[in-house]
Amino acid sequence: MSTQAAQNSGALPLRRRGAAKPAPAIARQGAGHNARKMTEALQAIQDDIDSISINGVLVATRDGLVLCGITRGIEDDGVAAMAAAAAGLASQFTSQARVGSPKAVFFEGESGQVGVFGVDEDTLLVVLGERDTTMGMFNVRAKQALGLLHTALATS
Repeated sequence: MSTQAAQNSGALPLRRRGAAKPAPAIARQGAGHNARKMTEALQAIQDDIDSISINGVLVATRDGLVLCGITRGIEDDGVAAMAAAAAGLASQFTSQARVGSPKAVFFEGESGQVGVFGVDEDTLLVVLGERDTTMGMFNVRAKQALGLLHTALATS
């Protein structure tokens, strides 16, 4: 089935077995974004934000493709895909609840937190938090990361 046919039928495209896996995401081009500029912004975020609170950052398309990231110990592609799904579900949920458009989606687990933020209509920022960071502190640091990314993209 061709990619176009798969899109029209609602089926998801599959990675062929044995296909070369891309190098770890530090600067992949995608969706017309300047991956180098984003990567520099992510590095600045890592440098400027308390590294005890933030464990990694990732920029993805709303389709779930990794644009760039600075992470360790996670599957970037899977996290990007789940972030896209979470953002879509959050949009439906907040609409149904009549509370407006979602600003963020937060998940708290036994080993840390994950926040998903809309950067623009095509892009998401995923922020990963450390184990012993409170949800309040994680929220502050994650929103600081979003602000730094917006600033970096606006000034370049």
